Amino acid sequence: MTLTIEVELPHDLAEFRLPDAVAARLQDLLDRQDAGAQLTPQERSEAEGLVNLAEFLTLLRLRAERIAE
Repeated sequence: MTLTIEVELPHDLAEFRLPDAVAARLQDLLDRQDAGAQLTPQERSEAEGLVNLAEFLTLLRLRAERIAE
C-alpha cells in the first residue's frame, strides 16, 4: 500500500535553516560531546532532537532544489 500526500511547498523553502541561536546550541552540545564531556540525559535528548530537525530541514531544502530544477 502506498500513501501519497501532496503538500504545497513555500517558495522560500530552500532558505529554511535552524535559527542562529538554535544552531549555536546544537553546535555547543556537539562540541562538548566531542571533547569527551558527558551530556545529561536531557542534553542528549535535546541534541538528538536538534540533529533530527536539522536533517529534516536539509531534506526539505534538497527537495525544494530538486523541484526547482
